[in-house]
Amino acid sequence: MKMSSCRHSGFQKLFLILTFFMLLGIPAVAAEPEAESTESKIDISGMIFGHIGDSYEWHFTNIGDTPIAIPLPVILYSKERGEWFTFSSSKVEEEDYQGFYIAEEGDYAGKIVERNASGEEVRPVDISLTKNAVALILNCIILTCIILSCARWYKGKEASTDSPKGFIGLMEMMISMVYNDIVKANIPVHVQRYAPYLLTAFFFIFLNNLIGLIPGSANITGNIAVTCVLAFCTFLMVNLFGNKEYWKEIFWADVPGPLKPIMAVIEFIGLFTKPVALAIRLFANIMAGHAAMLALFGVIFITSSMGALLGGVMTPLSLFFCIFLNLLELLVAFIQAYVFTMLSAVFIGLSQPSHHHAE
Repeated sequence: MKMSSCRHSGFQKLFLILTFFMLLGIPAVAAEPEAESTESKIDISGMIFGHIGDSYEWHFTNIGDTPIAIPLPVILYSKERGEWFTFSSSKVEEEDYQGFYIAEEGDYAGKIVERNASGEEVRPVDISLTKNAVALILNCIILTCIILSCARWYKGKEASTDSPKGFIGLMEMMISMVYNDIVKANIPVHVQRYAPYLLTAFFFIFLNNLIGLIPGSANITGNIAVTCVLAFCTFLMVNLFGNKEYWKEIFWADVPGPLKPIMAVIEFIGLFTKPVALAIRLFANIMAGHAAMLALFGVIFITSSMGALLGGVMTPLSLFFCIFLNLLELLVAFIQAYVFTMLSAVFIGLSQPSHHHAE
């Protein structure tokens, strides 16, 4: 009971800290449209997609007409000139720099482009450190530090019977939950082979979901490229380690002879639809939550421009729903990490059909 109380207390502290950051961030997110006159048209869609999209700078907010942003390094290889170029993103935000500029429309809108000999816009090889790339690196470092700090505590307590408390106790509870309720419950054999990947996937998604709720941070798991890579990792774990029975069920299922070719085609397509569903589910749920939150913020500025009475009524109502949605997104952050890990474990377990179960 004492250990359970400590872990519950640690979870409450974490929840209160995250809630504080969510509430603190309301003015920061709302500050961006304040720079516009209430008489001008408010671009809600631009605000939403500008926040959840990627960029060459890390923009936090606006103070008046002054944007608060960190320029990031741009790394390009021009196929037209056969040269590498490295410079700060601030150089191309306002004007052309060494023949490069950010396209405002077309297929390459928002991307750095150059013109070829015919005057057409072409994309150079772009390996720049964008906001999402930098945030991904930072979040991986944070996750590594968290796991290593837990490992260091256990290494120092090998001969001790003390139970972990606080944050370490919370981590032990979550690791045990993922290992026992997801990994062991769905994978019949070779549990130790798959546990590291599934534990890493869960905490990676969960941490990025939480950090993505902090105003000014990057929306990593709301990026389809990131979720596709995660789904591809699950695809490799399922198909590279699938046993003979698994492949037999795909290409030579136990059905009447005339149906075997049909079932083989269906099962083969299913190999690819499963990871696609994983990627789209995570991406869509996280992106939708951010979009809904920003849309509610936008209601404040739209109604304010329509009159003081309507603005005075809708502003507190919108703020209430924003706070409620922020708190709901904390739950969604956990649920989406849990669902992705659970489905990955189920798919891996289906690739190991056996009558024997691991201890």
